[in-house]
Amino acid sequence: MTATARPLAAVPTAPARRTRWTDAELMTEHFPEPRWAVPGLLCEGINVLAGAPKLGKSWMSLGIGAAIANGDPALNAIEVERGPVLYCALEDTGRRLQRRRRQMLAAGGRAAPLLTLETSCPTMTAGGDAVLIEWLEENSGARLVIIDTFEKMRGSDTTGGSAYTSDYAAAARFKTLADHYGVPFLLIHHVRKQGADDFQSTVSGTNGLTGAMDAILVLERGRGQADGVLHVTGRDVEEADYAMSFDATSGAWTKLDGPASQHLVSDGRADILRLLGEHGPLKPARIAEALDLVPNTARVTCKRMAEKGQLHVTKDGTYSVVPE
Repeated sequence: MTATARPLAAVPTAPARRTRWTDAELMTEHFPEPRWAVPGLLCEGINVLAGAPKLGKSWMSLGIGAAIANGDPALNAIEVERGPVLYCALEDTGRRLQRRRRQMLAAGGRAAPLLTLETSCPTMTAGGDAVLIEWLEENSGARLVIIDTFEKMRGSDTTGGSAYTSDYAAAARFKTLADHYGVPFLLIHHVRKQGADDFQSTVSGTNGLTGAMDAILVLERGRGQADGVLHVTGRDVEEADYAMSFDATSGAWTKLDGPASQHLVSDGRADILRLLGEHGPLKPARIAEALDLVPNTARVTCKRMAEKGQLHVTKDGTYSVVPE
């Protein structure tokens, strides 16, 4: 498809909506449930998925899009409602996208007739909104729009304001469409080079960008038994960390069962978790005997795992896996 051949269109005017209530009126008002692309993960509004370069964000977003287009479990774990998906792969070519989809299909994936793939689109300040509007108008049951990447399509700032104002305005252009059509948008973005204690602070840009988002997802490279950890927080989603596994053959990300802390451990700690998961609560001496460990090593390791929330310990020194 050639974006320049499309007629430009103005962003639709948002429908009139009520914005004021008395407290009593608010308590009796009926609001429709939010629409989810991936329940518990991607809700209507604008969502950003950020991560380091070459970490697999595009594989993850393409996989989620194909799963929703087919009604297959997203991330091989979460049931979704089938519907049209638009994936704007603005840093890819048709050849690269074809290669990725063929790789997915060769590993057992399914063709996705409801998945639209776009590799060329103007920025939001140069008519890109018209391209999105055209597709959304043609697909009234749309479930998700993916923009890969946000930076490629955000457009230039003409207000002359601060960096905060520019970031907020760029995000708001997408939010206008997401809110008008009630369709979740997923904006693929990068993280800053500097680390931070709060994963939200790693997202590249100012607080104007993260503040405008309805949900923030940050994919980080995992340690030990997981290939990555997906941090999630937002207005309609519960804050959580999910351990993720990546299959390079199929290009598929899978959400692993159980708390992320159980997967982000060393081999020795993983053995302890596996033992306790299979045989139930044990004291360090029994753990050491079963795993052929030095008793003091087992005792110290279990204590440290409990301090990090990876194990539960009772007053008598018995350890068990943390309940989900």
